[in-house]
Amino acid sequence: MNDHHKPILRLLAYAIFCVAILAVPLFVSDAYLLNKLARYIIFGILSLALSLSWGYAGILNLGLAASFGLGSYCMAMALKLRTIPIQTGVSGLPDFMAWNNVKTLPWFWEPFHSYVFAVFAGVAVPMLLAFLIAWFVFPARVNGVYVAIITLAMLVVTNLLVIDQQRFTGGFNGITDLATFSVFGVDFDSYSPALYYLAGVTLSLSLFLGLALMSSKTGLILQAIRDDETRVWYFGYDVAAYKTFIFCVSAGVAGFAGMLYTLVMEFASPTFLAVPISLSIVIWCAVGGRASLLGAALGAIVVTGVQGSLSETPAFLDTWSLIMGALFIIVVLFLPNGLVSLGDVFWAKRREQRAPAPMANALAATEARRQPGAPRRESTN
Repeated sequence: MNDHHKPILRLLAYAIFCVAILAVPLFVSDAYLLNKLARYIIFGILSLALSLSWGYAGILNLGLAASFGLGSYCMAMALKLRTIPIQTGVSGLPDFMAWNNVKTLPWFWEPFHSYVFAVFAGVAVPMLLAFLIAWFVFPARVNGVYVAIITLAMLVVTNLLVIDQQRFTGGFNGITDLATFSVFGVDFDSYSPALYYLAGVTLSLSLFLGLALMSSKTGLILQAIRDDETRVWYFGYDVAAYKTFIFCVSAGVAGFAGMLYTLVMEFASPTFLAVPISLSIVIWCAVGGRASLLGAALGAIVVTGVQGSLSETPAFLDTWSLIMGALFIIVVLFLPNGLVSLGDVFWAKRREQRAPAPMANALAATEARRQPGAPRRESTN
């Protein structure tokens, strides 16, 4: 495969994947299955978000679940304020506030009466938190495992704050009994095709916008930073600014995925901001291929799909986690670049099969020239 064909084939692969995702409701009428597939697609968006920072800029963010959870809570707050009075306590307060003797709605809850603000906050709040971390970390040229540790610590602190502020966040129970998200007369019920399409379109747009970004000059500089940060510094680029930019973009995408997840699950929980889900994102991204947006999304869908199927099969109730661990080890050992590298492996095998033919022809021609009576090349001297 020639190098100039790769961008075309990559675009074709992205297009085929997106068409396949969006065509699912045409063949699946089971509402429960659509809901489950929508969850897998949202995990694909979340894994894609990590690919932006880790796969293309070399920034391993172990706290991406914080962005995911904050986005989830922003959407849950807006939906909670629209539930029927019996579910929102005294004077329209969320029920958990009434249980904790809160008399008036807190000031930071007031703007969430607007869906527009809720969607804006679901992206902006995670990006703001990411910017604050990046502002301290990247100008000081902190990188590698230290960034991973700092982001993980940030995740733990955020999780503890959400649980501790039970009066305002619902504590361990989270925010439940939510209204159905409805805009422009369309109800995005968690089991409806409309919500599945919303998730599928979001993943498709994220893939193509991310691909456009990484194909631009900014994307090329980010990849250069990943490969050799010091050299990029020497060329005069503001590495800290570029890393801050992609770190915040990644957090914003994760925040939007969190809002969609609240719509699918119909609640927000501190488990969305927990360490296990953050580590799961790393696994999805690594299995699919962290240096490919499509690979990262595909890895999340495949891993969570297989995990869901195994955990719901009676024969694997006690062993499904062991099987998932073995599959992860196999992929890492034999496909270090992830499932997306299967195509490269295939083309490499094809090239190996074709390579001996020219060599055999050259040897045959040499042997023929050595035979008696074979024409000899005349010297030009």
